[in-house]
Amino acid sequence: MRLTRAAGLGLLISLALTACVPTATQRSPAEVAAMQQADALRQQGHFDQAAQAYLALAADSPARADSYRLRAAESYRQEGELDKAADLVGNIHRDRLSANEPVRLDLLQAEIALHHNDPQTALKLTTQPTLRVPQDLQLRLLEMRARAYDAIGDHWTAARTRAQMDDALSGLDRAQNQREVLAQLGKLSVAELQQRASAMTRNDRMLPWINESLSQRGITVASPTPALGQPVGTMMPGADANVREGYRMPARIALLLPDSPELASAASSVREGFFAAYADASRTHAPRAEVRVYGSDGSAAGALKAYRQAVSDGAELVVGPLTRAAVTAVATQPNLPVPVLALNHADDNTPPSASVTEFGLLPETEGAQAADHLIERGLRSAYVIVSSQDFAQRAAAAFKAELVARGGQVVTQATLAAGAINFTQTIAGMNMPAAQADTAIFISMRPEQARLLLPQLRVAHITLPVFGTSHIYGGTDDAGDDRDLEGVEFCDAPWLFDAQPGLPPHAGIAALLPAARGSAARLFAFGMDAWNLTPYLGWLRDHPGSYLPGATGQLAADPFGHVRRVLVWAKFTDGVARPLSGSLQLDTPSMAPPDALPAGSTPAPAPAGSTGRP
Repeated sequence: MRLTRAAGLGLLISLALTACVPTATQRSPAEVAAMQQADALRQQGHFDQAAQAYLALAADSPARADSYRLRAAESYRQEGELDKAADLVGNIHRDRLSANEPVRLDLLQAEIALHHNDPQTALKLTTQPTLRVPQDLQLRLLEMRARAYDAIGDHWTAARTRAQMDDALSGLDRAQNQREVLAQLGKLSVAELQQRASAMTRNDRMLPWINESLSQRGITVASPTPALGQPVGTMMPGADANVREGYRMPARIALLLPDSPELASAASSVREGFFAAYADASRTHAPRAEVRVYGSDGSAAGALKAYRQAVSDGAELVVGPLTRAAVTAVATQPNLPVPVLALNHADDNTPPSASVTEFGLLPETEGAQAADHLIERGLRSAYVIVSSQDFAQRAAAAFKAELVARGGQVVTQATLAAGAINFTQTIAGMNMPAAQADTAIFISMRPEQARLLLPQLRVAHITLPVFGTSHIYGGTDDAGDDRDLEGVEFCDAPWLFDAQPGLPPHAGIAALLPAARGSAARLFAFGMDAWNLTPYLGWLRDHPGSYLPGATGQLAADPFGHVRRVLVWAKFTDGVARPLSGSLQLDTPSMAPPDALPAGSTPAPAPAGSTGRP
């Protein structure tokens, strides 16, 4: 990979610095004018002409001939003519160079060596113990070094070298470099990556890269809860008090949702949540996009057709599609002219395009955060009981991976058969203790199954604390039936409990809109977050530690284009699910603007369809 923009900028800075270095012989006005003209040609992209101009200067200025030859060779390099550059490099005397010119010569020679399939020479030039590289040339040095390690087959060191570059890059250069890191790790075996990961501390900078590489191969890995630093949207001082830090709203947004009968209910909840948040945003008086809804039949082909139509209509951001197959079809396109906030994750192991951010309600998130919750409570051993459904199996796998990574253990795991009502033999076969100081039970299942399991655990005199995923809660208080779940703690979306300040109240919205009631409320909250994320996508990706206090959780973006959620914890008390107090998530600052609606009031919902700027 060639980081053209970063490398080109570094060269221009280097040239400017070199021009400021005094020399033994002063340049004549004619030489200065000729040099400025050559520099201008190079900055304008006329590299061949610039090289010829520098060579003419070298012929006319013997005292600085080597410096001008180096500039000419670098111009040929930018033109892609490394053979021509090599011809010039052989005539450059290193001891006659000054300032950063010797380092630039080394980097150019390293690139020429790679071009000529001589990675050992390139590695020698870029790993000299005495090498002192100016900051503006660091990226180019690391790139040459990484390419050399790749060429000799040391893919691990190549990946680590490229990972060093990540923080200094942005935009397409950063996305391209991230793909190169993962490509290098992809050349290593799963066993080697797992072995390296097991030897790392949790703050090792390579651990997230290893986990992403393993995830792309379908391996369930530990997923630590994102660190939450600074919320987005800090009010910026100045005349326009409605401008928030990181806020960049597109002019036109396309909301791409399936309109097929089998997906109509889910799509309706997401759409109504999206427009409820859109309407609520009017109180901030910040700019809002024009939104148009595009329907598809829920298929991959339908999603691609809808995306292309949205692009043709002038959309600047596409939110959607919703199903995994549709997201895969759109996200893995080699060229996406308009960026995408996908409302799911691709269903294969191919990394998405650099223009795609993936946001989904993943059961893996809940399983991993349940494991972290246990460890923070001093519980290091767990018995796992889950349903046979896909969400539960995925949550259990993530729970185990994270618990083991945190030094805990899963003692044993059981899967409850669909339709079964008697779990006596399953419970007996797990050999659970009645009580044990550092041990708990993790469950992931629907409320109906949990209401059968928990009383049978009590009959077996097992009093271990029980922790679960959001699937155990139906989204509506049912004190009579849920008394069977007494004491169970579970993670869930904060909006269901009005645990996130600054959002319209759940009860008020649910009283007006059926799509915000019961289990559908999570998809409604998901739609709310889809709207609220739109102006902050770029900021979240470029500022690690920043987060959006959302309806489905605190939302942070990782370097790989995934929006990750930090959930709140609730507990069934007297048959009613109540948020736990004192959690990190509930102590985060309010995002409500100064003119927020008073408690208990509800904004008027926007129509579920196309809307223009109000």
